[in-house]
Amino acid sequence: MVGEPGRGVPTIIEMVGHTRLDCVIGSAAGMRVGVVNATHHAEHRRAFGKLLVDQPLMRNVLADLCVESEATTALAMRLARAYDEADADAAAGEQDTDAQLFKRLATAIGKYWTCKRAPGHACEALECHGGNGYVEESGMPRLYREAPLASIWEGSGNVMSLDVLRALARTPRALEVFFSELEQAGGADARLDARVRGLRDHFADPATLETRARRVVEDMALCLQGSLLVRHTPAAVADAFCASRLGVDGGLEYGTLPAGTDFEAIIERGRPQL
Repeated sequence: MVGEPGRGVPTIIEMVGHTRLDCVIGSAAGMRVGVVNATHHAEHRRAFGKLLVDQPLMRNVLADLCVESEATTALAMRLARAYDEADADAAAGEQDTDAQLFKRLATAIGKYWTCKRAPGHACEALECHGGNGYVEESGMPRLYREAPLASIWEGSGNVMSLDVLRALARTPRALEVFFSELEQAGGADARLDARVRGLRDHFADPATLETRARRVVEDMALCLQGSLLVRHTPAAVADAFCASRLGVDGGLEYGTLPAGTDFEAIIERGRPQL
């Protein structure tokens, strides 16, 4: 028997939620591996008379990889906390609590976005090694091959985007619970505040919401990551994230953090602690 008699499917659905959490955690772990390998290589490889890590553009790339890794890790840990809180509420006999609603919605959001970001992150980390990164012995090709799996497993991109809409249709209060989470960082960064206001506007036209679902879920994920970083990480990391992911001048590729970013402070947090 899977679960209590008559409760087999709900039991399996609960398992699927945990597997999606695993996908987010796995993506965060893969990004961390990419950051550790890329920063370590850059600190020992010389080119054009300098260590790679001292080359301005490489510093930009490494810092950007570190920011993405930290944002994904923060989201994964927040989801894990939500699972603990939701389980405690369920054990107490409480239903549809804020923790349970946040867990349901944020899992789908996090699964969609972090797993979509993982392959590009692995590719850029591999590229930091140059041709060495393409050689099997470096370990980077395996990281790159495995990165897309989490996005496909237990719900590909369209499935996860539609699952966000399904969760909102079933329990509309989940959206306000989600915004309450975001607003814990309200007033801390103008770029984040503006993006959250724009996110609310996404829901003003429900007739086209399914067509726009991927963009909406992307914005939900970015706002959640921004809120978490603003609240829980050093200013250098949070500012770099908001400038590159939420600001109007943000670049689409890694290595496009604005001049004036505290690259050293960000890379130092990402360095392997040997």
